Amino acid sequence: MSDTKPNILFVMADQLAARYLPFHGHPLVKTPALSRLAAEGIVFENCYSTSPLCSPARATVMNGLLPSRTGVYDNAAEFPSAIPTWAHYLRREGYRTCLSGKMHFVGPDQLHGFEDRVTTDMYPGDFGWTPTWDEPKKVHWWFHNMLSVTEAGPYDRSLEMEHDDEVAYTSMRWLHDHARGNDDRPFMLCVSFMQPHDPYLGPRRDWESYRDDDIDMPTVPFIPPDKRDPFSRRMWEMYDRGEYEVSEGHIRTARHGYYSMVSYADELLGRVLAPLERLGIADNTVVMVVADHGEMLGERGLWFKMVFLERSVRVPLIMSWPGVLGRRRVTQNASLIDILPTLTDIATGGSSPEPVAPIDGASMLPLARGDAKGWSDVVYGEYLAEGTTEPVFMIKRGTLKLIVAKGDPPQLYDTAADPHEQRNLAGDASHKKPMAAMLAEAAQRWDSDAIRAQVIATQKPRLMVQDALLIGRINPWDWEPRVDASKVYNRNYGGELYDTDRRARVPYRPEPPKTKRTRRNWSRDIK
Repeated sequence: MSDTKPNILFVMADQLAARYLPFHGHPLVKTPALSRLAAEGIVFENCYSTSPLCSPARATVMNGLLPSRTGVYDNAAEFPSAIPTWAHYLRREGYRTCLSGKMHFVGPDQLHGFEDRVTTDMYPGDFGWTPTWDEPKKVHWWFHNMLSVTEAGPYDRSLEMEHDDEVAYTSMRWLHDHARGNDDRPFMLCVSFMQPHDPYLGPRRDWESYRDDDIDMPTVPFIPPDKRDPFSRRMWEMYDRGEYEVSEGHIRTARHGYYSMVSYADELLGRVLAPLERLGIADNTVVMVVADHGEMLGERGLWFKMVFLERSVRVPLIMSWPGVLGRRRVTQNASLIDILPTLTDIATGGSSPEPVAPIDGASMLPLARGDAKGWSDVVYGEYLAEGTTEPVFMIKRGTLKLIVAKGDPPQLYDTAADPHEQRNLAGDASHKKPMAAMLAEAAQRWDSDAIRAQVIATQKPRLMVQDALLIGRINPWDWEPRVDASKVYNRNYGGELYDTDRRARVPYRPEPPKTKRTRRNWSRDIK
């Protein structure tokens, strides 16, 4: 292990479920870059999203808090600037911090502690996607719908590809610029891709690497609405409104597209990892790869995320630290809430100071080293966004998962004995004691009525502010990358032309010495 602080490369995929990865048992999906990291590093078998929706999950990644504690309830809820993130903590520890790609920060603060941000975001940072819990039957234009499924197929370009190609390129360029610059601080680079988030538009080259006949269909087939649990039924009714007829062919094609997008995301990851080797910094760089939430991909007839079933809420988490962490598969439960304390632990060599504000997570570094002593093995989840009008909560303790919402019958699953969650054990006599204990814990931890009231109290003001800011001159909150084109490539000011060009090269080689010869000698040599 180096005496210097390690660099950190933190990579996020969007909507990448653990179940669809080869090192989690999927027989078809191809991910050579991820699989190599998994084979050489630490794989967390049971890592969970704290909220299966983009913005709340990503806020948790940054601040180590559950959504009900921060007000980041949905994809249009402001992330308060006063809440410290790991970008703040790492800057104080001497790190240079940079964000490339999507983080779905909502509000005028589009940095949240990052020193550099080299791309804009894929999604808007305003209040336009605010749900309306007091109008449960209102259909918003931005709701998911089945068009994503029926339009699936191979595509040469898409908005998501454009975004992710830019993210990969700017990340590589930033790594090269950092290496050839004068900043000797360790870096924390956060790279966040859109792939494999719906719509299921498979990049053609990756699409063609899979045979359509090989694409597996859902393990659990379509469940009629009247047979679903109420939460899943509400979610299904939100996005499958009968506007598009979905056939078996559509389902297979959408899954084909998703697998293609997973492979594309893996290719982009490989591009970003390559400079670490070229620049000679791989051995002193911690690489962590995670996703914000998973994807149902047609299981039970459900799509996207937004439920607490395994495919929606269980995410991959890989950690690689050459020379410090070996190869291990961690079976204990962990979650996105644990990322902030883990990163600060890495940055401080295990001597993290007390956080300046309370956090809900704990460092996973001891688990990665094989020490589970004192680990609680319990994770929590909250869903406070569209598709429901009541807060929905999850507790996973060991292999038992409880899902509760006011007015709904509780759900209890044993994810080891019943990995596809087809048997609700809530009324099972053999689980009466753990069921009662987990229900009591949920009642003590969450005041559902109070949380519902605070969620609703933010919605009308947000919608009013959004309407007002769209009148007259619009001043967007969306991040605008700061690029001074007068200081890139070759210019006739700010340094010698040849020296500017030479210092952009990797590896850098100084100018060779000049040979002093007379013109006569030069002419003679030519002859």
